[in-house]
Amino acid sequence: MALISARTIITSISLFHITLGFFFLTNPNTVADQSIVYLLGEAMGLPQVRSFETQSPALAFLAVVLAIIGISDLVTLSLPDEMPDHHWAMQAPLRLSLSFALSSYAFFFSASSPLYAAPGANTSPNSSSRFIHPSAHTHSPPGYNVSGWGGDALKNRVFFTFMFVETVSWFWIWVTLQEERRDTAARKAHRRGSYSM
Repeated sequence: MALISARTIITSISLFHITLGFFFLTNPNTVADQSIVYLLGEAMGLPQVRSFETQSPALAFLAVVLAIIGISDLVTLSLPDEMPDHHWAMQAPLRLSLSFALSSYAFFFSASSPLYAAPGANTSPNSSSRFIHPSAHTHSPPGYNVSGWGGDALKNRVFFTFMFVETVSWFWIWVTLQEERRDTAARKAHRRGSYSM
């Protein structure tokens, strides 16, 4: 039996999404100034972006999307007993995979990635120059990549922290759902055994 039920964890992550939506709408700098964002950003060497200091139409759009996701997840939890179990059995691995892929992208393709070395950082004869990060030769401010592709804007502390928390949460939900499914199957088998006697 799980210590915390999957329903409780999903309720918490839904309220987390609604809360993030509220802060992205009213004061996005509050999210960027959180200690977990700073800690994970510094540990991973990710840049701090200044676009969270002021409100913008993109952040307002993000706030509405996060609030809608949180509210729809809460509504899904209010369905009859069997329906949410089947829904979340499909949603948990999907959301886990997506959040893991996006957090991996935010780290492994950033300028601080171990895949990319700055020019001259490793001068051993066996080193390969094919892993030099595309932004290593630009003279732009730290944390800003001029590549023309919008995906570079995802390589920052706030996005990585959000996706990391999502990955951990959805993994926890997925494991808890597996435990609850085994417990439910054992209870049903026990009931069938007691009815047959």
